[in-house]
Amino acid sequence: VSPFNAAPTPRTKMASLLRRVAAAALLLSEAAAVKPALRSANASAAIVALPSAAERKAPPCQCEASNPAWKPCARTVPKCIFVDLGAADGNSFNTFITNGYGPVANCPSGQWEAHLVEANPRFDQPLQTLEGKYPAQVKADKSTAAFFCEGSTTFYLDTTNHAQNYWGSSLSSNHPDAQKSGLQGVNVRLMNLNRLLVEETIPGDWVMVKMDIEGAEYDVLPCLAQAPGASLIDRLYMEEHAPTWSMTGGTAETLNAAKATLKQRGVDVPQYFSQTF
Repeated sequence: VSPFNAAPTPRTKMASLLRRVAAAALLLSEAAAVKPALRSANASAAIVALPSAAERKAPPCQCEASNPAWKPCARTVPKCIFVDLGAADGNSFNTFITNGYGPVANCPSGQWEAHLVEANPRFDQPLQTLEGKYPAQVKADKSTAAFFCEGSTTFYLDTTNHAQNYWGSSLSSNHPDAQKSGLQGVNVRLMNLNRLLVEETIPGDWVMVKMDIEGAEYDVLPCLAQAPGASLIDRLYMEEHAPTWSMTGGTAETLNAAKATLKQRGVDVPQYFSQTF
């Protein structure tokens, strides 16, 4: 069943409700976005006792759910917005533009835009190529990690999983693939998802966020649940990993509470596993 067959939960704002009811009907596809558990062994390898605060790398900044300095998007023409957090070389984006998340021809106003965020510098060039191919539609944040605030930090590279597109690269030094790779760290910029939503989307958009960020979802999601901009999201495709990879000591309980809050705010959060690496 297409993930776009079901109408989103009704919004509190009438304008948002009307456009989302219409948008729910526009994206019909048999391309499944509910994912098989191909990485269960990889994820379960790190399900052990949570590290102590002393063992965790502290985040360089705190949750910033909103900021009056952010400039709300002034665009008036609605479109599909595909936000890919953990974009790798653009493989999930290619699924999007080939109708894997629903027919892009049915996007509001027949238009779409993609924001591709990837921390691993290995993928800087492929993402730059996509920007050149779609100059008016693709914006890539290269060597940049999705987070709940802005700053910079160390990102640990997976250098061993070649066939899986180095899928174990992570902000967490506890990630087993990062450890197998000798904790090879690079400095990356942190971008705030909450700010992106405010500055790049409008209530008339159909906003899809794909989040595959190797444990940082335990940090990002509780902050997102507090953010005014979260209500701009229609659908959140989030892959869940081990809570041991959180930088803030996140747990399954805090993640589930954040998901419940987002659902109450009208965000559809289906079960998801990325078939791309």
